[in-house]
Amino acid sequence: MKKILVSDALSEEGLKIFRDVKEFQVDVKTDLKPEMLKEIIKDYDALVVRSATKVTKDIIGASDRLKVIGRAGVGLDNVDLEAATQKGIIVMNTPAGNTISTAEHTMSMILSLSRSIPQANASVKLGEWKRSKFMGVELYGKILGIVGLGRIGTEVAKRAKSFGMKILAFDPYLSLEVAQGIGVEVVELEELFQRVDYITVHVPLSSETKHMISDGQFAIMKKGVRVINCARGGIVDEAALVKAVKEGKVSGAALDVFENEPLLADSELLKLNNVILTPHLGASTEEAQVNVAIEVAHIVSDALLGKGIQNAANYPCVEPEAYKAIEPYINLAEKTGLFSCQLIEGRLKELNIIYSGDISRHNLTPLTLALVKGLLTPILGETVNSINALALAKERGIKINEAKSSKEEEFVNLIQLELKTDKETRRILGTLSSNKQPRIVKIDEYYVEVIPMGDLIFVENWDRPGIIGNLGMFLGKYNINIAAMTFGREAPGGKAISVLNVDTPVSAKILEEIKKIENILSVKGIRL
Repeated sequence: MKKILVSDALSEEGLKIFRDVKEFQVDVKTDLKPEMLKEIIKDYDALVVRSATKVTKDIIGASDRLKVIGRAGVGLDNVDLEAATQKGIIVMNTPAGNTISTAEHTMSMILSLSRSIPQANASVKLGEWKRSKFMGVELYGKILGIVGLGRIGTEVAKRAKSFGMKILAFDPYLSLEVAQGIGVEVVELEELFQRVDYITVHVPLSSETKHMISDGQFAIMKKGVRVINCARGGIVDEAALVKAVKEGKVSGAALDVFENEPLLADSELLKLNNVILTPHLGASTEEAQVNVAIEVAHIVSDALLGKGIQNAANYPCVEPEAYKAIEPYINLAEKTGLFSCQLIEGRLKELNIIYSGDISRHNLTPLTLALVKGLLTPILGETVNSINALALAKERGIKINEAKSSKEEEFVNLIQLELKTDKETRRILGTLSSNKQPRIVKIDEYYVEVIPMGDLIFVENWDRPGIIGNLGMFLGKYNINIAAMTFGREAPGGKAISVLNVDTPVSAKILEEIKKIENILSVKGIRL
């Protein structure tokens, strides 16, 4: 008998799927204190949660039988993924269940902004009849900018087009062919900010997307732009938004998510009449709640019954013995993909992967999944995992080719990447060190030995005396310690690269200052 604990409210449709399986015992115990959950979790094979239950390292550590954690929703912020992985517990989520709900809420926000519906409703209920106070604007002919054209962004685009809006989109992983197929013009982010009348964001919150709309972005927007965020709090810099609204640059905003939730009582957003606020309602429809409940019930049931793994955030599907042999290479593949994504310029169109050496004797699908997951993670965040990575790449029109090579290479076991974008082609080679730690050993024509871990600075420069000393002195001035360095050059005095592992993150401002050092050609910050 498999025991399943449902610790957050789940719709009856989902519970029925569990209860109809004779091998399952289902216990619904909501509002558990962490101490109580820690005490009872040892008796269960699966745990099903929404967002209220915090599945911490302590709780995972207390489990004896736990095999599966199912999250009825997209975000996995409340689950310690690393602890679950170390414990051998599969963690799954339901990324598709609230797509329509969130897209419709976004459109509701756009319409409410355009016609001041919440403000007009409040005015009438106060006994007023001030028609002239609530003059609106039409959506027809206006330009909507969508940042992130995944499932939700695409559904928003479809609905906005029915209102006669022109759609611009920014998504580094969306091919022009796919965009044209849904009638969307793909542009760079800066151009989108400059041209649109409305901006809506549909990306995960990450180091790449935090405050991606802030003072600098508001400065280049049209006067009167309207901003909508139904994705994640923190993507829009709230302080910068308040300032832009007060100055009249932004004529209105609609937010469903916030940097602090619940919204703080002293938030300046509460004082602005032309800002519409809702309490994180994107997935709050009866249909969405039923959809995610049914989806999580099916995937948890299948996992427990040995029928396959779907939507797993941390589990490549492979036999235990084979997994032990390739596990270090899975780590190498993901790190190499994560590194490569942050190095390339332009829109990725094609990825060619060649595996060589002893590793090529194994089933390499888990490696390719891990590699593509790493490649997409900086943009898609928690919505991409080792199961859905290839499907998401396909949705974005990225062509992925995998091959094995029997040719004798410079290294015994090698993962070779060729990444083609609309701006450049880059080659990156990765292997394992003698103690099976990941190393990047070649970038284009430069031989290096990069440790793909933590914070890195990637520098392209002229091979001149004093470059390393100048970099070291500059970083020392900001109390940034260099943990490791590697260098590669094409010829003495020619172009070269330097990759530095540093102990602390490097801000965009510091990277800009590094660019000004003599003989430096370009600089990138990379976080792994």
